[in-house]
Amino acid sequence: MDDEIQLIRDGEGLAVMGNLATVESFLVSEGLSSKDLKPRRFRSALGNAAGAGRAGSDLAAGPGRWVKLTKESARRVDKYGLRESSTTGLSTGVLKGDSGQIKGFVEFVKGPGPLRANPAVLANVAAVMAQLAMQQAMDEISDYLATIEEKVDDVLRAQEDAELAKTVGGEFVIEEAMTIREQVGRVSEITWSKVQNTSETIATTQVYALRRLDALAEKMERKAKVDELATAAQEAESKTRQWLAVLARCIQLQDAVAVLELDRVLDAAPEELDRHREGIRIARRNRLELISRSTQRLVTRMIAAAEEANARVLLHPTKSPAVVQSSNQVVTSVHNFRGRLGIESGRQALETRRWAAAAAEVRDKALETGAKGVGAARSLGNETLDRARSTTTRLSSGIAERARRRRGDEEERDAEA
Repeated sequence: MDDEIQLIRDGEGLAVMGNLATVESFLVSEGLSSKDLKPRRFRSALGNAAGAGRAGSDLAAGPGRWVKLTKESARRVDKYGLRESSTTGLSTGVLKGDSGQIKGFVEFVKGPGPLRANPAVLANVAAVMAQLAMQQAMDEISDYLATIEEKVDDVLRAQEDAELAKTVGGEFVIEEAMTIREQVGRVSEITWSKVQNTSETIATTQVYALRRLDALAEKMERKAKVDELATAAQEAESKTRQWLAVLARCIQLQDAVAVLELDRVLDAAPEELDRHREGIRIARRNRLELISRSTQRLVTRMIAAAEEANARVLLHPTKSPAVVQSSNQVVTSVHNFRGRLGIESGRQALETRRWAAAAAEVRDKALETGAKGVGAARSLGNETLDRARSTTTRLSSGIAERARRRRGDEEERDAEA
C-alpha cells in the first residue's frame, strides 16, 4: 500500500521500503541519513525461500533506503517497537501512513506474511542486511584510502615478500567477481572458484602489516636517548600511515569476499545461511579486535615517547619537539583509521613543550624555592635576633643588679667606719 513502509532492522542497519514520498518523509522526520537500497537484493532473497515468492516481491517491490545505525539513530527506531526474531536477531515491522505522513504502527508479523510463514525468509533477509552493512563499510574504507592518498599497491610491491605481491592480484579477482555479481545478481560456482583462494593471501598480508606496526612500537620502546627517539618517531610517522592503509584494504577485501560468500551459500546450501552469517560476523569482529590491540600498543608507546621528550626539552630543545610532533601525527592517523573501521578510540595528543616555557617553569620553581629560602632565612634571622636581644636584656639586667648591690655594700661599710 502507498501509505505503508516496511522496516527491516539488524544490529548494523535499517532498511526502509515502500512509497518513495512516505519513505523520505519518515527519514526526514527522524533525522536519519540514508543511501539508495536496490530492491532486487531483497526480492532475490525473499523469492529464494519456498512459498514466499509473491509475498517477497510485494515486500520489496517499492524503492527503499538503507540507514547505517548509530547509537542515536538506533534509539530513534526503538520507539516503534519492531518485533525481533530470536533465531536471526532480525526485527521487522510496518508503519502506517496517511498522505505521506507516518501516523501509527502496525506489526508486520501479523497475518500470513512471508517473514512469519517461513523462517528461511528471515535468514535470507538477515544475510542481505549483513551484506549491506559490509558494503557500507567497504565504501567508507574507499573514502579513507582516497583521503590519505596512500597507494596500497605501491606499498605491497615495494616489499620483498613474494606472498604480499599476490594480494595485488587477489584484488583484481575479487573486484571482478563483485562486478559480475552486480550484473548477474548471484555468485556462480565458477565465479566463487576464482575467489575462494584469495582469503589466505589477504590474511597473510594483514598479519604482515600488523607485525610492521608492532615493530615500530618496539623500536620506540628500545630507544632511550632523545635523538634516537626523534629518529624512530619520524620513521613511525612515515610508515604507520602506509601500513594502516594496507590493513584497511585487507579489511575491505575480506568484507567483499564475505559478501560473495553469503551469496554462494544462499545458492548452494541455504539451510546453512544463518549459521554462516553469524560465523562471518564473529570472524570479522575477531579481526577488528586484533587490529585494535595492535594499534593501541603503538599509540601507547608514541604517547609515552612524547611525554618523555617533553620532560627533557631543556636538554634537547630541537629534538624533543620533533618527537612530540611525530607522535601526534601517528596518534591522529591511528584515530582516523580506527574511526573508519568503527573501532572506538580515545584521541590523546600532546602539546609540544617549548624550551622557553620549560625554562620559565624551571626559573619559576627556582624563584619559588629561593623565596621560600629567603623567607626561612629571614624568619631564622628574626628569631636569632630576638633571642640575642633577649639574652642581651638579661645580661644587662644582671650587670645592673650586681652594680647596685656592690654600691649598697660599699655605702654600708663607709657608714660603719
